[in-house]
Amino acid sequence: MKFQYLVGVDEAGRGPLAGPVAVGVAVVPTSFDWELLREVDDSKKLSERKREEIFTLAQDLKREGALNYRVSMVSAPVIDRVGIARAVAMATARAMHSLSLSPEEVHVKLDGLLRAPSKFVSQETIVGGDGKERIIGLASVMAKVTRDRYMVRAGSLPELSDYAFHIHKGYGTKKHREVLRARGLSEMHRSSYCRNILK
Repeated sequence: MKFQYLVGVDEAGRGPLAGPVAVGVAVVPTSFDWELLREVDDSKKLSERKREEIFTLAQDLKREGALNYRVSMVSAPVIDRVGIARAVAMATARAMHSLSLSPEEVHVKLDGLLRAPSKFVSQETIVGGDGKERIIGLASVMAKVTRDRYMVRAGSLPELSDYAFHIHKGYGTKKHREVLRARGLSEMHRSSYCRNILK
């Protein structure tokens, strides 16, 4: 079967102690010229500056109609309530639904353990896919930059400034753990992830 579009799916923020999990979905025509985004790779391998550059390029290409993407985030309280696996599945379904994708027109490539909604019959999950498939790498960059920007904005709020979210983006750094023990949980924290730290 010949597909019209290639779809990549990846998440950012599965492991942090605070903040949402983000799922990025990127869509390009199967004829897309990857020279337009030649430096796309697994977001973890790219510097923050390079991720921002790719993100801005992708925004420009979206405005030109050359590609499309969505990033969906699920908050810490929902992660605590339903668990991270279900939260990621919710974000994936929401992002893909918002793009109005026709299952018969797309082939979906997902990173790691991710799965698309079952109506997308043509899908493959690839371990380490964000470093092997540029469409997944693009999704990973869009998710990572969107989530990082969200955490920087959250960290600028007076009531959250002590947590330094703008530095560690909610991940469990030494400084973050120290502040968490001193100040306790904020509304941004995943209480289910912080139990052992606060014992």
